[in-house]
Amino acid sequence: MKFERPDDGYLKWRWRPDGCVLPVFDPREFLELVRGKSLAFVGDSIARNHMQSLVCLLSRIAYPMDISNTTDDNRKRLVYKDYNFNISMYWAPYLVKTGVTFNQQNSKLFDLYLDEFDESWTSKIGAFDFVIINAGHWFLRPTNFYLDGRLIGCLYCPEPNVTHLTKDFSYRWAFRTAFRAINSLENFKGVTFLRSFVPQHFEHGTFDHGGECVRTELFRRNDTILKEFELDLYHIQREEFDIAEKVGRKKGLKYRLFDVTHAMLLRPDGHPNKYGHGHWQDPNVTVFNDCVHWCLPGPIDTWSDVFIELLKRES
Repeated sequence: MKFERPDDGYLKWRWRPDGCVLPVFDPREFLELVRGKSLAFVGDSIARNHMQSLVCLLSRIAYPMDISNTTDDNRKRLVYKDYNFNISMYWAPYLVKTGVTFNQQNSKLFDLYLDEFDESWTSKIGAFDFVIINAGHWFLRPTNFYLDGRLIGCLYCPEPNVTHLTKDFSYRWAFRTAFRAINSLENFKGVTFLRSFVPQHFEHGTFDHGGECVRTELFRRNDTILKEFELDLYHIQREEFDIAEKVGRKKGLKYRLFDVTHAMLLRPDGHPNKYGHGHWQDPNVTVFNDCVHWCLPGPIDTWSDVFIELLKRES
């Protein structure tokens, strides 16, 4: 609305699971559940989007203190002093060791070390009570793949003498390595939530070739357009999660699936599209329509409805 989106129907739909009732998020109840606890978001800008949604919902009764040592929104640390509850964001769009992952390298291939831990987060989460990890859309970018420090393939690269592999290859490796990192932590007593992959909703082109998301109505359960979405990344996540959960269980570690894929698959109406802040920052810079992130407020707020129910099960 701030950036002149004219419709507001996307605010009025709520996810209703089959066979159960999902209550509306109660910020006071949530803060009591997490009193004295800590929560880490690990992943990409969707993780940041999720964290911002939670903070906005909690702002009905409490505002956090920003104790970050940076102005980077991808590396925030917030504390709710009255509840002794803190939230941290760890930027890790590939979950494993990479080269630079910021705008200055967007014109180059990313170097992705598929079997090496990203210590920017794996060395930090050991003391957290709850960790929510995610990854997805970055795996669609041109990338070089390394195993044992050796280039073994690439995705969307121009070199003819390098083996061309798929996003599925790197995605599976990344989650396998990330879960191995968690299972190797000593004295980690927290709960790891895998927040499942959520699809983008570009139509009439890719994000950099005229793609847009102008729908103002959600998809229905049996809508034929749902067949167009590739859910292979979702299935890879589930498979690697199941493997890691079995290994972790033997070590006393807790894994929980935080599944929002189907709920968000139905919500092409909930993206900023051309009404995001990027279009207002510099009129001389080309900004693509945003059909990846979610409006605030909007469908992403449902994730907190789900999360608080998952926390209740833990307690």
